[in-house]
Amino acid sequence: MRTSRLRTVHPVLWAGWAALAAGGVLCVVGWYGVSGERFAERQLPYLASCTIPGAALIISGAVLLAHGRSSVAAARVEELYGLLVAAEPAAADGSGHAALAPLAVSGELLRVPGGTLWHRADCPLVAGKAQAVPVDSGLVASEALRPCPICEPAEETG
Repeated sequence: MRTSRLRTVHPVLWAGWAALAAGGVLCVVGWYGVSGERFAERQLPYLASCTIPGAALIISGAVLLAHGRSSVAAARVEELYGLLVAAEPAAADGSGHAALAPLAVSGELLRVPGGTLWHRADCPLVAGKAQAVPVDSGLVASEALRPCPICEPAEETG
């Protein structure tokens, strides 16, 4: 799926390549003209009419190519962002924000010794960790541990 913006960038790339080619031709013609002249005063017209404009065209072409390529990349990023936004679930509450499913739904509560948070057992922060131990209800009541902001276990106990 290509956007119309991608199609408008290609002329910039073509103009860059054309400027590079024209600048190269002018530099070759200027070099050929200069090489046939023995005196510096007879070489200056070739420098002024071919070599200097050729170098300017080469620089312009390089700038156009760099700008065109960054525009193509920006258009692709915007296209991918559009696909990402279109793939988000529809809002459930009508507020414009998508209703997200909870990350963890397990009823078992765990903590890591020395940690400051308590988690649901299927929270990605403690899932698969052998050192995770069940949470004491006394620790939760004393507020020595805070609920994890990722899995939000406070909803079940509060």
